[in-house]
Amino acid sequence: MTEDLGHSLSPLLVLPFAGLLLSIAILPLVAEHWFEKNRNRAIVAAAFGLPVVIYLIARFGSEGVTEVLHTGEEYFSFIMLLAALFTISGGIYLTGNLLGTPLTNVGFLIVGAVLANFIGTTGAAMVLIRPLLRANSERHHQKHVVIFFIFVVANIGGLLTPLGDPPLFLGFLRGVDFFWTLQLLPQWAMAVGLTTAVFFVLDYRMYRKETAETIREDIADYVPMRIAGKVNVLFLFGVIASVLLSKPLAHWGEAIHFPFLRELIMFAMIVLSLKFGPSGPRKANHFSWAPIQEVAIIFAGIFAAMIPALAILKARGAELGLVEPWHFFWATGVLSSFLDNAPTYLTFTSTAQGFLGIDTVAGLMSTDVVAVLGRAPEIFLAAISCGAVFMGANSYIGNAPNFMVKSIAESSGLKMPSFFGYMAYSAVVLIPIFVLVSLVFFR
Repeated sequence: MTEDLGHSLSPLLVLPFAGLLLSIAILPLVAEHWFEKNRNRAIVAAAFGLPVVIYLIARFGSEGVTEVLHTGEEYFSFIMLLAALFTISGGIYLTGNLLGTPLTNVGFLIVGAVLANFIGTTGAAMVLIRPLLRANSERHHQKHVVIFFIFVVANIGGLLTPLGDPPLFLGFLRGVDFFWTLQLLPQWAMAVGLTTAVFFVLDYRMYRKETAETIREDIADYVPMRIAGKVNVLFLFGVIASVLLSKPLAHWGEAIHFPFLRELIMFAMIVLSLKFGPSGPRKANHFSWAPIQEVAIIFAGIFAAMIPALAILKARGAELGLVEPWHFFWATGVLSSFLDNAPTYLTFTSTAQGFLGIDTVAGLMSTDVVAVLGRAPEIFLAAISCGAVFMGANSYIGNAPNFMVKSIAESSGLKMPSFFGYMAYSAVVLIPIFVLVSLVFFR
């Protein structure tokens, strides 16, 4: 939406978005069985999102239609990427049943943090969550294992490449060099290392509470890990290739007036995976469409309801008084905790461009020191990137894989924390770590 339209929107238009967030937080507590049906989730999403769409079209005419269509395109691309990674990775089954020890669980987190940069946080989470649940299935204390898995694998781990997390992917499409994010390795290592260290201490204490019988059962059920459904790895590479070729695919799409060539390739990879991938791994994974359906429904409402919120923020972002890198780190992070972190990333890169007098997102990679600030633009881009990726872990709705992992864990019989219960974990564990990251890198 143009800056003029953003200025003309009333702040009251943020209320539907706030109402949707509160509904997502409260309804599972007060109407759990009602809200667990996708039909009812769709009713709630439409109740808050549809009036916003209708108002924008009625109030702003063609400009409103353009903005709604643009948001719809972003939503479609967002869901197609998630659906492709979810569906194809669901056909890869890591056989075996590892021991549910603290060292094994730490290994899952570290491997997942690395893997997320190649197949995305969604792909890494979908491949690893089921063997992690299986490894810990005999334990009585395992809820915290899934929570930290969301922290590390579904969020923090995906910082090092544009394939890792949607915000970085959007930055790549707008001119940020593919390999620029590799310079965020120190921030990645600190956040992953500290979170994993906290997890090891907690998991070690929880493991000691397990009975001797539980540990014997775990040892008796040990089976070495193998990979089934290897052909799906090729289809994952097809999705990755479509992302890497986003720019030429966009140009070719413009030439033939079809803007979704990349998504068409992703859809083809889904079809090939379902047709030629063995059915055994999906059955073993207890694969179902429920998690991706839940994400698609919830985020349809979020994308629609958040249009005014993002427009107002983009138009009036300069009024927020963001002048230091750590300001951008926390502002981006706080909003990424509740808004989708991809458009939040774009909003604050736009705010940084205006603040620094830079024309393009790519210009934020500059290492030339701005005399007035005594800083180079790249530190602002680093702060925004870290805030968007890291703090998507702060709530279930901060990043799409969070909901997927929660849904899969619950379908396996594990009772996960409520919306606010999860946030209590993130507040105690993650916020102090983010404070340290801010002090070390973005002062």
